[in-house]
Parts: sequence; C-alpha cells; structure tokens
Amino acid sequence: MRFNPHQRGFLAEINVTPFVDVMLVLLIIFMVTAPMLTQGVEVDLPRTKTVETLPEDSDHLVLSIKKDGSLFLDTYAVKMDAMETHLKRLVKDKNKLVYLKADKDVPYGVVVKVMARVKKAGIEKLGVVAEPEDVH
Repeated sequence: MRFNPHQRGFLAEINVTPFVDVMLVLLIIFMVTAPMLTQGVEVDLPRTKTVETLPEDSDHLVLSIKKDGSLFLDTYAVKMDAMETHLKRLVKDKNKLVYLKADKDVPYGVVVKVMARVKKAGIEKLGVVAEPEDVH
C-alpha cells in the first residue's frame, strides 16, 4: 500500500508473484506424480492390429495374469479358487466392467480357465487388453 499525496486514500495493489510461484510448484508436482498413477500389474501384452485403449475411468477392474500364472485384481494378488468370490463382490454387485490383461507367454489353457471362472461368477462382458502392433 502506498499513499499518493495527489489522491485521497490508499492505493492497494495485488502482488501476483507469490501466486504464480505456488502455481508453478503445483504444476511441477503434478507433472512428476502423474506418470506414477498408472494402474495395474506389469505384463508383456500381446500385440494386435485393432486395439482400443483401456478406459481411464474408475468403473472398471483389471484382471491380470502374469507370465508365471499368478493372478491380480488391479494390484492385489488373488488365488484362482478365490477369484470368483472376489469378482462377485467387487464387480457384479457394483456393476463394474472387467478387463483381462494376460502376458503373451501365458499358456492359452490358463487364459481360458480364467475366462471360464469370470463367466461362472456371472460376469457376461469381459474385455481383453492388448497392445497395438508395430507396422513397419
């Protein structure tokens, strides 16, 4: 605040520099943490020519099968026998979507067995996740 002798009263100015500094720090924090927010378990997906990307909304659950045959619901490890119960509780009762993400080296029989358990849990729609094929 400065007093101007030619005018009556005080002249108030807003200093925006601290505001800009805080916004830049928040932007940097967001840029650093955003890549860490990816969901799921790391698997080597098969490649195909026609692929749709996995939706980013929170109304889906990813069922992952790693190369060694271990199962994960999002990031939580589950056994094959308990998977049906978890799917009924987490997906069917809450009306969520399920996407299957299997490593390309997982035997086909294991994938079919998991898909059968998903169907047995009462889930009619199952999305399959793959990566786009490199076209050279």
